[in-house]
Amino acid sequence: MKAVSVVTIRKELQRKSSEELAELCLRLSRFKKENKELITYLLFEADSEEGYIETVKQEINEQFEMINTDSFFYIKKSVRKILRNTKKYIRYSLNKETEVELLLYFCKKLKAMTPSIYRNNTLLNLYHRNIEAITKKALNLHEDLQYDINLEIEELNNSPII
Repeated sequence: MKAVSVVTIRKELQRKSSEELAELCLRLSRFKKENKELITYLLFEADSEEGYIETVKQEINEQFEMINTDSFFYIKKSVRKILRNTKKYIRYSLNKETEVELLLYFCKKLKAMTPSIYRNNTLLNLYHRNIEAITKKALNLHEDLQYDINLEIEELNNSPII
């Protein structure tokens, strides 16, 4: 079966009643965990972006605490998984400020991690790529936010290596 375009889906959804739309959303939530997470965000957390950011930060903290630090192989796998989850949560929000804040928090946690990321080129490159992405995304934000974000990036870059 071939999927139809978003425009066609939108037109068809406009013809449905509210009960039918609710039933479609519930049915959609049964198929994938990501669908259920997105619906949860839209229904319960979209009103309070700050609360959502704090929830995601707590989850990032928990995931960093669970990293197996026996070898850099396990560390890299875990860090990539944390970044993948963080980007998934960013996609739910679609808010550029949230995106920059969560990526910046991820970079802070990555840099503060022990053993140091400076002992592994892959982790160091991942860190630098995300710092560059934050810098580029910050250009689309308000000037005051750009200034604050640039200060935080400078602080991250100038902080001592652990």
